[in-house]
Amino acid sequence: MSMLTPPGMGGKYRITGDRYPRMSRPRGRRRLAFTAFGSVVALGLVGWGTLQLIDVFSGGSGSGDTVRTAHGTEDCKRGDKRHDEHPKTDRPAKTLPKPAQITVNVYNATPRSGLAKDTADELKKRGFRIGEVGNAPAAYDKKVKAPGILLGAPAATQGAFNVLGTQLAGAQTKNDARKGKDVDLIIGNGFKDLVKQKDADKALAALAKPSPAPSGSACR
Repeated sequence: MSMLTPPGMGGKYRITGDRYPRMSRPRGRRRLAFTAFGSVVALGLVGWGTLQLIDVFSGGSGSGDTVRTAHGTEDCKRGDKRHDEHPKTDRPAKTLPKPAQITVNVYNATPRSGLAKDTADELKKRGFRIGEVGNAPAAYDKKVKAPGILLGAPAATQGAFNVLGTQLAGAQTKNDARKGKDVDLIIGNGFKDLVKQKDADKALAALAKPSPAPSGSACR
């Protein structure tokens, strides 16, 4: 036995001078290290998942939150700026003339006599100004199948026609080359009567106050 051999160690652990015994590291420590590392990773994943759930159910907070939508994510701060640059346009409807500002010429294109006068009298009671009253011009006499035709300058399309159209259901519109603001109401064969005044008033109110357009912003 060599003098370098510790007492009690012999056989393959005997030190002969050119060979040293190799002591292997206990495997238990390595297994404990891997177990501890796995536990830390698992706890980290659980904590991250909990934060995600809190964010989803709370809706987020602050002006810079990210909102998840069907089209991906949208930053509220950028979205607010984008909406400020292009604000929602709940513009009021174009100012419509009042019945007292519309002069109506009433013409009868049917074989029934007195229809133009009766209709003109009723429109006057409803606030319209009445111009000429009589038989329709030859171009329209006995040739109008609809309840009536509203005839006027192109400018009347988005003004006088809208207001006068609330008084007669099914009236057609047509433009001519006149320069004045008056409007012709040519009564046709399909005419039975004007719209009831209460219904016409409701229609006028709806024209004056249209419903606002809905907003498409995802941020609250």
